[in-house]
Amino acid sequence: MREDDHVYLSLAEEQDDSRWAFGTGFEDPLHGVDTTVPDGVDPVELAALCLGLGDDALVASQRLAEWCTRAPELEEEVALANIGLDLLGQARMLLTRVGQVDGSGRSEDDLAYLRESEDYRNVRLVELPNGDFAFSMARLLVFSAQRLAVFERLAAGHPDPVLRAVAAKGVKELAYHRQYAAEWVVRLGDGTDESHRRMQEGLDTIAPYVDELFRAVPSGQDVREVRDEVGAVLAQVAAAATLAVPDFEVMAGSGRDGVHTPCLAPLLFEMQSVARALPGGSW
Repeated sequence: MREDDHVYLSLAEEQDDSRWAFGTGFEDPLHGVDTTVPDGVDPVELAALCLGLGDDALVASQRLAEWCTRAPELEEEVALANIGLDLLGQARMLLTRVGQVDGSGRSEDDLAYLRESEDYRNVRLVELPNGDFAFSMARLLVFSAQRLAVFERLAAGHPDPVLRAVAAKGVKELAYHRQYAAEWVVRLGDGTDESHRRMQEGLDTIAPYVDELFRAVPSGQDVREVRDEVGAVLAQVAAAATLAVPDFEVMAGSGRDGVHTPCLAPLLFEMQSVARALPGGSW
């Protein structure tokens, strides 16, 4: 396969400067942005949207952090840690926005560390244990493709200027995340018999959790349009990787309603333990 045939290169061409990894640049995306909730925007709906997107990013970043010291190579440990930091940055801004608009005055730390698992609103895909590297790359590909499609639409047209700014910054980051995952899916799927088997198994394992991503698409966005966009990305990557895209069955319940797998509570216990042991502490 020629380098210019690589699916991840063609995906990257869709975003200007998308190959600048890890959210490079030091400008505050919210500098000068009016935090007043615009007229006509329901604060309750805005808070719920930011909470779901923030929880998705926070839990996904925690899972990615677990690859530190465990990834196949040092370079991948650095890459996954920095992708996790991108998502953590998105989570911080989104959770801060929740506290601003829901009337509670809660901080990002309050929301991250002082809620129980049933109060989290993340999709279940991000809370599943990492499994092997192929599974994590399959999950990252689907998650980043869906999140990128959602953020592009939020950046282009959401009435809240804060959410628009967060999404606009996230678009460049997510384009890289999608590219990184696509590269590994192609490399593993089109590799040895064993890597192909594991990569296909990874896609098959996440399949039951993918439909929930589309049910979590924000109101006002065309769900079918987002689904088709993500489907086109998966089809392109799978073809280059000699993999089959599995059917995405519908699973009952939704993380947006507080329905989670048994995997979330232990993850939160580990993430929240220091903050809860030292309430009110600062570093």
